Amino acid sequence: MEVKFQDSDETVFQSSFSDFPEDVQLCILSFLDPSELGSFACTSKKFVSLCRDDQRLWFSMCDRRWGSCTHLKRWGRGKISYKALYRILSEYENLIGFWRRCGITTTASVNSPPAPLLFFEWGPFYITGSRISPSKNGSYELIRSPFLWMSITSKGEPVNFLDPGGRFEFTDDLLMDSEKQGYLENELIQVNVSFIGKCHVVVEENLGSFEFGRMPSSGNVRGEEYQNVCGSPPDRLISEIYQYLANRTSPGGNGVSRRQRRREKEKEKHGRMRKWEPEHFVKIVNCSPTLARPLQGLWKGICDDMSLDFYLVSYDDIGGIACRKVGESSSSLACHAPVFWTSSTTFIEPPFSPEEDDIYSNRLHPRPPAESYHGEDLLICSDNGAVSHILFINSSYDLVIPDLAGTTTNHRQCEGRIWQYENGTFGFGFLRDNYIIDLKHIAKNGHLLDTREPCND
Repeated sequence: MEVKFQDSDETVFQSSFSDFPEDVQLCILSFLDPSELGSFACTSKKFVSLCRDDQRLWFSMCDRRWGSCTHLKRWGRGKISYKALYRILSEYENLIGFWRRCGITTTASVNSPPAPLLFFEWGPFYITGSRISPSKNGSYELIRSPFLWMSITSKGEPVNFLDPGGRFEFTDDLLMDSEKQGYLENELIQVNVSFIGKCHVVVEENLGSFEFGRMPSSGNVRGEEYQNVCGSPPDRLISEIYQYLANRTSPGGNGVSRRQRRREKEKEKHGRMRKWEPEHFVKIVNCSPTLARPLQGLWKGICDDMSLDFYLVSYDDIGGIACRKVGESSSSLACHAPVFWTSSTTFIEPPFSPEEDDIYSNRLHPRPPAESYHGEDLLICSDNGAVSHILFINSSYDLVIPDLAGTTTNHRQCEGRIWQYENGTFGFGFLRDNYIIDLKHIAKNGHLLDTREPCND
């Protein structure tokens, strides 16, 4: 492998990759991904050992990619290889961001109240998932409740705890304290998080749950080690079969089945036997606006009834824009329709006509009570700055459900406008209404805005 350099005099120097110091070689290799690194290792026997350097090369690869997001040396209690950690974090990385619950929920009553959004983010040695709900006090605040905690054991096995009530506080001290791990298992539910491609995950109860730091085994609720009553089985497979049958079918089972039944009765006594129905979540891609797509992404807005709703605006491949509310897939057919749509992304540039100025200025903006003047809930002016662009839109009724548009034949009643403001946000409204719903960001730079812990709303 040769590398070419060119100085200011345009003199070209050639040097072999092997001529570089080993530290320089490792630094260069840390920019490769695992598949590229595997191809490079095939070029020479000398480079095989270099590509296997876990403490220097694979740590540098992990640190370059996730060092600013999480504490690498704390994952798996620092006892797993960085090569294994790279593979695990590569899979977990796809979780970061917003997901929405999909399908008609069959969640049991003990589960947390359905919330439309799930937000994953990095922790020191874990990933946390929080349910995001609209506030009920007429403000732009988001209610953020704990939902899922994901990490790995010292053997690199996944361990995931789910908080069905949404009120458990995960702390580093609690998660690292081995004496409190039994408390976690009693208060929370161990679940499996199954990846179906990159944009679909399923959260379901782990019926073969295990203690934090122990390998799971069939039929063993707490990962308790079995006593060998008939000698050493010939291999691991036979051992697992024996343990399963001893636990499930043996009259005595050397006390194992009795202990398990006793634990189950104790859990039933304290109401701790929980059944978590699987929940499916779909990732929300392109959840932030861009220069080419300024309306794209997740937004929040206060409606005319002073309730907060979440809106997802997406661009299609043929130049159209559609906006839908988030989290209404289990509602009636009308909720599947877009809130607004347009087949053209061409904005009207200022100066605007007197008619357009009149359409905007004569409409109210639902505002939080704290931002109202003289105790009024609706303000005529907006605090988002002057209108910089205008876009024509239509309501969903013309497109999807004509009967819901009413008996009027005036097509103009279904027309509307998007008013883009100078600060990058926008509002929308229809000519049949006298108000504008101003939309604000839910998150910026990967951080949630205007969040608070659950309370009695």
